[in-house]
Amino acid sequence: MFPSLIQPRHSFLIVDRLSLHTRISLLLTAVVTSMMLVLGGLWLSSTRASIHEEIEAAARVCEQWLNVLASEARQAPSPLANQRLLDQIKAAGRIRANAIEVIDGTGHRVYQSPQPSYKAGRASPAWFAQLTEPVFAQRRINAGTLTLIITPDSSRAGLDAWDNLFAILAWMGALLVALFLAVRWALNRALRPLDQIRSALEYTGQGRFDTRLPLYDSPDLNRLAHAFNCMADRLNEAVHDNVRLESARALAQQLQDRLEAERHSIAQELHDELAQGITAVRAMAGAIVQRASATPTLKDYAQSIITVTNQIQDGIRHTLHRLRPFGTEDGISLNQALQRYLDLWQQYYPDLTLQVEYFTEPLQVEDELALTVVRLVQEGLTNVVRHASATQVRLKLHVACHEDNRWLELTLTDNGRGLGGNQASPPGCGLGLVGMRERVAALQGELSISSLPGGGVCVHARLPMGKRQTTSAPSASG
Repeated sequence: MFPSLIQPRHSFLIVDRLSLHTRISLLLTAVVTSMMLVLGGLWLSSTRASIHEEIEAAARVCEQWLNVLASEARQAPSPLANQRLLDQIKAAGRIRANAIEVIDGTGHRVYQSPQPSYKAGRASPAWFAQLTEPVFAQRRINAGTLTLIITPDSSRAGLDAWDNLFAILAWMGALLVALFLAVRWALNRALRPLDQIRSALEYTGQGRFDTRLPLYDSPDLNRLAHAFNCMADRLNEAVHDNVRLESARALAQQLQDRLEAERHSIAQELHDELAQGITAVRAMAGAIVQRASATPTLKDYAQSIITVTNQIQDGIRHTLHRLRPFGTEDGISLNQALQRYLDLWQQYYPDLTLQVEYFTEPLQVEDELALTVVRLVQEGLTNVVRHASATQVRLKLHVACHEDNRWLELTLTDNGRGLGGNQASPPGCGLGLVGMRERVAALQGELSISSLPGGGVCVHARLPMGKRQTTSAPSASG
């Protein structure tokens, strides 16, 4: 039975744990061993052929010599002739690699040559003897009343071949061990820079992007070192760019927070001081109107004061909504804040047709996200009024789901004159758009501004809302 060719899995795991040097050394040693095995097979074939030729030649010589000795016994058979033949055969013993046996006319053995004395008591293994020792047929010679039997024996030649093979295998084993050690030493010397490269990669993985590799004698390792150094340079530049970007974002966020705080403070002052003062002036003007019925001129002036104070209050209310879109109430939704601002904006610009599409149900989002959306709408509508010369404006706000995340998408379009040759921003609104970009970037969102084919500008903002949730379907209003 042949052994199974399927090796256990753990043997492959053991090989996988070996170092690259050891595995390459084992591979080269295995290749050389395979070549030696092929040469060994050829040597066995030629050894068997040479043994066959040697034993066959010795058997023919022995047969010819015995035919000469047996000629007298065949021509004049007599006990005396038979005795002389036996004496000559006994004196010769074994003739090279042939055993001689003499049988009389009754079938009894009268003589058998002794066992070989060359390497007596030893024999080659049975499997090796089967491979190298050919089998020969016995040869019979008629010698009158005697029969001479020649049995060729190749065991001694096979034993010599086995001893030679044993010596060859010993030398081969020594050479394979020497080859393995020599290859491993050469690989260790040639691939020693790999340890340095591995250390450099580990340092880079730990965030030390200032690690660089030197030049090596090997062109292949030089190319690898050059590629690593270029990668480290790019990583270092990317880290510095990220640091600068994060610093810029942090500064922009601080500026936005400070600006919102200032807006809140100004709105509070306007509400607490100026609005109350105007209310008091209007009350006093109203009292004058009631008491100055006999003085028409004074009454008209007082009525004008009331009208002007009403206009001033509307302007302050509009300013307060711009400064604090969520007012002083708590829990106001994004829909309500937008609708309140849009209603007020529509009162100031009745000639512009405003189409609004967003969620009818209250959309509760984080304060920073809601404030960013309101500021984007404010800045966008302000740019439409100042620069677009448009007659229609469309605002769309909806939630889009992508994979496991939700995004709040804001689209503001108009039918005005577009961006013209400046695809970045219309003339005169650079600072406003810079603020819009900074707000969107602070939330890790996306902002695009482009001209529409038929005229007009499209402002599209995409802001992250977090993990995906079930939302209501959008509906049109306004």
